[in-house]
Amino acid sequence: MPLTTAPDPRSTGISAAILRLLLPYHRTTDHAPATAEAFRHQRRRIDGFVNEREPVVFTLPGFPCKSPNPAKVLGHLPDQGERLSLTFLHTLCMNIERIYAPGARIVICSDGHVFGDLIGVPDDRIDAYSDELRAVIQALDLHHLSVFDLRDILGDLPHDTQRARIHDQYAPTLEALRAEVRTDAHTLALYRGITRFLVDDTADFTGTRSALQRECRKRAYGVIQRSRAWGALIAEHHPRAVRLSIHPQPVGAAKFGIRLLDAPDAWTTPWHSAALRDPDGRWTLMPRARAERLGRLVHRNGRPSHFEEADTRAAVNPWGA
Repeated sequence: MPLTTAPDPRSTGISAAILRLLLPYHRTTDHAPATAEAFRHQRRRIDGFVNEREPVVFTLPGFPCKSPNPAKVLGHLPDQGERLSLTFLHTLCMNIERIYAPGARIVICSDGHVFGDLIGVPDDRIDAYSDELRAVIQALDLHHLSVFDLRDILGDLPHDTQRARIHDQYAPTLEALRAEVRTDAHTLALYRGITRFLVDDTADFTGTRSALQRECRKRAYGVIQRSRAWGALIAEHHPRAVRLSIHPQPVGAAKFGIRLLDAPDAWTTPWHSAALRDPDGRWTLMPRARAERLGRLVHRNGRPSHFEEADTRAAVNPWGA
């Protein structure tokens, strides 16, 4: 009869405490609050690191490139939205280190080249965005973070070749994905969300709205196929890591959805928006077109960075005069 080892209660307690640090930022469409005990998949992964007294490794696919729609973003390079998000992720790792000495690190799996042809962003802009992410991490000394992209795996192969290779090797078939969209509510919500983003990101379509929607529905399947392929490739290179996601995830899913900054919905990300600072110092992500109606544009190092909302509140005289 095989021997079994009971979980170390100290490790389990630390893992639960780490999860409790993540829970306030859980990105989900579920309305009921959840406890750490509901995230068994993540607890098992965290336990694996804690039992070995190793830093907990998280992988976060995202930070691909800026949206090609100028009504949504300030440009094609990272700006204050990314700086705030990266700083948040680094701070999260520092908070974990306070309760678990080996700490944590987050591998940002920048996936712009995975989708570039489907989202209409040139590969040279994706390179520039990813390179600037690395520069921001270095400049701000965010040493708990690193960036991982297709170039780390496939080197200098042409980008179309890289995309074809991971699609052929790892992506589900279109038929299987269509069947899943028909039968799985979460996949259907993801498909609809990506379709909406593709429609909103298209700034130069010359056909009708219905034609654009048809095209984006088709491209959305390709985005999900590539996303699955990229996820499989990440798992192959980081097999023990705790998987984070910038998309909403249900409680108990294998991925833990994480909210980077306050936003009006569960889908907005820094690369689809601009950052607005209100008079109380709070930051919110929103489309550039809306942010520029609410605030003034601020430049940093010669580039557009974010918007700041003017304080229009009347000064109050404490003496009532």
